[in-house]
This record gives sequence, structure tokens and C-alpha cells, in this order.
Amino acid sequence: MKIGILTIGNELTSGKIQDTNTSFIARNLYPLGWQIVAMLSLGDDDQAIKDGLDFLLARADGVIVTGGLGPTVDDMTAAAIAKAFDLRLTTDEVVLRHIKERMAGHNFPWTENNAKQALFPEGAERIANRVGVAWGFSLKINGKIIAVMPGVPKEAEDMLVEGVLPLFRREFSDPDQVATRIIKLAGASESAVDHSLRDVPFGDLGVTVGSYPRFPELQIVLTARDAQREKALAKVARAEGEVVKRLSPYIFAYDEDTLEGVVAALLLGRNLTLALAESCTGGLIAHRLTDVAGSSAFFERGLITYSNASKEELLLIPPEIIKKHGAVSKETAVLMAEGVRKTARTSLGLSVTGIAGPSGGTAEKPVGTVFIALADGARTVCRHFSFNWNRQRNKVISSQWALVLLKNYLTDGWDHEQ
Repeated sequence: MKIGILTIGNELTSGKIQDTNTSFIARNLYPLGWQIVAMLSLGDDDQAIKDGLDFLLARADGVIVTGGLGPTVDDMTAAAIAKAFDLRLTTDEVVLRHIKERMAGHNFPWTENNAKQALFPEGAERIANRVGVAWGFSLKINGKIIAVMPGVPKEAEDMLVEGVLPLFRREFSDPDQVATRIIKLAGASESAVDHSLRDVPFGDLGVTVGSYPRFPELQIVLTARDAQREKALAKVARAEGEVVKRLSPYIFAYDEDTLEGVVAALLLGRNLTLALAESCTGGLIAHRLTDVAGSSAFFERGLITYSNASKEELLLIPPEIIKKHGAVSKETAVLMAEGVRKTARTSLGLSVTGIAGPSGGTAEKPVGTVFIALADGARTVCRHFSFNWNRQRNKVISSQWALVLLKNYLTDGWDHEQ
């Protein structure tokens, strides 16, 4: 099946807001074997919306639209679509009541322009919004489907999975079963991965392979189709085995699993506790780990010891160590990890200190210099990295490697660091 994606909003075409909906939609359609024929972003304009729909419908079996379903004057998607196909707009009393109840539940005052969100083109099927106020809708036009959702990412993401994908599956049956496997890697470049996989006969295995950099990780996506799902799964499994054989040192997760989720499961499974001492990452590692439900069972505390004084006072690092070696050094990172583990009385202590940039670097320690240490009470290991990104990416990649170091320890012990 061929799909077009249309995102609507002046905030997108002006660059004020980044469009994340298109990538989310595409990521969810790709494993289903559905082809994205085009992606468009348009402003809030009747004629532009009509022209965009005409362009996409000429090339696709269905179009997924996001944006322009709010109560303000520039939210005109429903009206523009109705106008494009000579349809009347009608009020759905059930949806109107839902909107009023939702706003009352959030203590928002009711204003009449909110009723606009209960207007739908005649003949449209409603798509429920479990997260926000504005419902979506779908229209069948000449055998093709237009599915419309709000532009708020959290709302669009939920509605895509719960409402739009089931709608498309119902309307467009596919005789083939599609199996996919997402393999997530850290520390390997796209070119190096491609070189490592150069001799794998993916075509002979009946599998297509895609390589997708999603900083700070790289994803390998394997896809197979067959009339029987078991056969499609078997094709993917054979291809996965070839990938693992060549790239296992870099693999940290599969499918929807995250690095922090894998680390959390390992800590819980081994009944271990963790404390963090972060400097250049500013609490990012703690943020990632505490995004995992149930993290209170293993995560004891996280200290952001940004200044030298905080390292000395909270982690009991002797001032002469920092004076001699510097706050960004192996010696300081080791004492940070050991200090936070001792003060928190946890199984493990993890630390990171570095120069995120853009200033602060020297000839000996340029911007991107990072030290990450892990202590378990019997031994402490410290790794030195030299990153070459901007400030934000240096922080993200540092948090990634800290979690990789922890994951490797939890999987293989110190053997991984030999």
C-alpha cells in the first residue's frame, strides 16, 4: 500500500516548530511494508491544502494528515478538506460534549470557538483522541482514505497507533504478512556497519535491509514478506543471525527496547542499585534512567556535581586531586564514581566528567574530552572519550556511552573491559 503524509501549520513552514510527526508516522508504517510515496508540509491555507491533497491522492492509496484541528482562526484543516471535496461541515454533539467535559476536567474556561473542534465534513468517520481535546476523522474519497489527526505530537502518536493504523488495515487488506526486526547499535559508524554486512546475501534470504542513523544510535531494520507469517519471521531470523554474527559487540537493544530500558531490566534482574555523579551531562543520565517505570527499585540518587566545590563537598574528592589533574580527568572521574557509590551505599557508582563546549577546551583537553567511570566496590574502570559534536550532542553521546559501559558490565562483568 502507498501512503502520503501531509503536515499542516504555519508554525512548520516558518520553522518555528520542528515536524516530528512525519518521522514518527514513517517509522510506524515502514515495518508494515507500506510505501511512503511523498511527504509534504504546508501552511494554513485552503488552496494549498487542496493542492497538497490532490498531489498525494494522485500517487497514494491513502493520506495521513496532521495539524490544524484546534480552536483558533488559523486552524482550518477540517474546513479546507470539506471545501476541497464540496462537503458540508456538521457538528457532532457527542464530540462536542466530550470537549466540554475534557476542558471542565482541566479547569479550562469554555469559549465558543472550542465548538469548532466538533465540526467534521459530512460522511467522515471519527477518530477518538484519548490524550487531548480535538478528535480526528477519516474520509473515503474515490476508494482512497484520508485520515486526519491533530498536530500535537503526543496526540498524533497515540491516534496513529490506536485509530489510524487499524483503519488502514481494515480498508486495505494485504495478502502478505510482514515481519520486521530492528537492531540497535552504539559505537559503530554507518559506513563501518555497511562494510561489515557487505557479504550477507540479504536478497537471497528474502529480506530487505535498511540502515538508519538516529543519534546517538544506529538502527538496522530487517523486513521480510510472505503469505505465511511464520515464513516471514524465519527469513528475518536468518538475516538477524548474520547481522549478530558480525556486529554483536555493538548491539545493545532490539525493536522498541531502549538502552536505558535494557540497563534497568539488568539492574532489576540482578537486584543491584545505582548512584550517579554527573558533571558535563547535567543530569541527563538520571533523566533517561528515571524515564523507565519502576526505576525507584534500583536508582538511589543522582548528583549533579558541576562545580569543583560540589565534587569536593558531596563526593569527598581531595582538592589537591582536582588541582593536580583537573576536574576533567581520569583521576577525578574515578573518585566521583567511588565517592557517590560510598555515600549512597549502592552496588554501583557511575560518573561522567567532561568538556561539552563550545568553550573550555585546551590543547591537552580539547572540547569533547569526556571521562566515564564505573565502580562496584571491588574495582573501578574509567574510559576516556574524545567527541567532536556540538554541546548538546556531546552531552547526549556522553550519556549514551555511560549507559553502554554500564550495560556491558551488567552483561559480561569486567571481562568486557579487558
